[in-house]
Amino acid sequence: MAYKVVRRFKELKHDGHIYNVGDIYPKEGYKATKARLEELSTTKNKYGQIYIEEVEEAPNDKE
Repeated sequence: MAYKVVRRFKELKHDGHIYNVGDIYPKEGYKATKARLEELSTTKNKYGQIYIEEVEEAPNDKE
C-alpha cells in the first residue's frame, strides 16, 4: 500500500521531515503505524484535515 501526500505537513513523530504535496508517505526507511496512517488519512487529527491518500502501487518494471 502506498500513500501520496495531499496537504503539506511536518512529521513530528519521527525526525521533523517536511512532506510536500505529491510526496510518498512514509519516506524511505520509515514504516508508519496503522494508527498514524488513520490519523493522516482521515480528519481524526488535531487540525481536522486529510494529509495523505492511498494510491495504487505501480508494478515494478522488470527488465
